[in-house]
Order: sequence, then C-alpha cells, then structure tokens
Amino acid sequence: RSLSSGSEGESRLTRVLRERFPRASSIKVVDISGGCGAMYEIHIESEEFREKRTVQQHQMVNQALSEEIKHMHGLRIFTSTPK
Repeated sequence: RSLSSGSEGESRLTRVLRERFPRASSIKVVDISGGCGAMYEIHIESEEFREKRTVQQHQMVNQALSEEIKHMHGLRIFTSTPK
C-alpha cells in the first residue's frame, strides 16, 4: 500500500470525523484502495451513536463526509458505542 496519497486522505478524513464526532473514543480510517484514495474503511466508536439504529449511525457518518464522498468509489462504515 502506498502511503503518500493514502495517509494524506486518511488523515484528512480522520480530521473531518474528529470535528464532527468530538465525543468519539476511537476513529480509524484505512485506505483500502491500494493507496489511490478511492475507497476507505472507517471504524468509529462514539457516544453520539448511542440510542441510534445502525442505519442512522451510518447516515451521520455519510453526512459528515458528504464532500469527501463525492471523490470516492466506495466507503465501508463500521460504527459502535463505547461499552
């Protein structure tokens, strides 16, 4: 995996998600496109998701990343609440 564009994209998405989910205990963004930034896998654990259905949690992430998603081919989202 190339780190140049991948790590840049990963850190940009992480920054956006940190701003949108300040109570997140864990945010992990991985470029799964081989480094070209076309597809990402995102894992977020946040209190903001408590009492929300999975579909609502994913909608929150999609909304937070709406501008970035325009330039992607795909996105895998995994959300959870702290235990």
